[in-house]
Amino acid sequence: MTSILKADEIQDSSGNLIIKEVANAITIGASGDAITVPSGATLTAPGHILQVVSATDSTSRSTTSTSFVTGSNTMSVSITPASTSNKIFVMATGNIYMGTSAAYVIATIYRDSTDLGAGSDKGLTNLYKNPDDVGAPLAMSVLDSPSSTSALTYQVYFRVTAGTGNINENGTKGVITAFEVAG
Repeated sequence: MTSILKADEIQDSSGNLIIKEVANAITIGASGDAITVPSGATLTAPGHILQVVSATDSTSRSTTSTSFVTGSNTMSVSITPASTSNKIFVMATGNIYMGTSAAYVIATIYRDSTDLGAGSDKGLTNLYKNPDDVGAPLAMSVLDSPSSTSALTYQVYFRVTAGTGNINENGTKGVITAFEVAG
């Protein structure tokens, strides 16, 4: 047997608002009330930020590698998505520098062992060499769809085409932030 309960408003025994519907808008609770979602329950609100994880790094690291390297845990965060339909938006900022013999310094963001950059070893950002030593701000972001509820590590990797490249030269601060976005 199926039952249907029709009401525009539900109140507790003291007359306090629990749920109210007016003109296709549903209000849950009153201003200042807390809405608690029990552990194990799922609240779906696509596009909303569910969690934010951030880390800073002010250790200067350099490489002469023409393949992407991490530079010993350069700007790294770990995040565990709550649902396989959620996305992870990652932003990384810092400083990138090249010595006199470098042609390009290229940086990217990896999820575990997967390069999230443009592919073909091009990375997400690069700094072209002028005739003299040069440094520049490093800023890159990527929206990832990992389809996972396991812990994921997002990390900045970098490489050069020749010579020496650095991240966080002279102890400047780099920051990496991962946002879980409800799917």
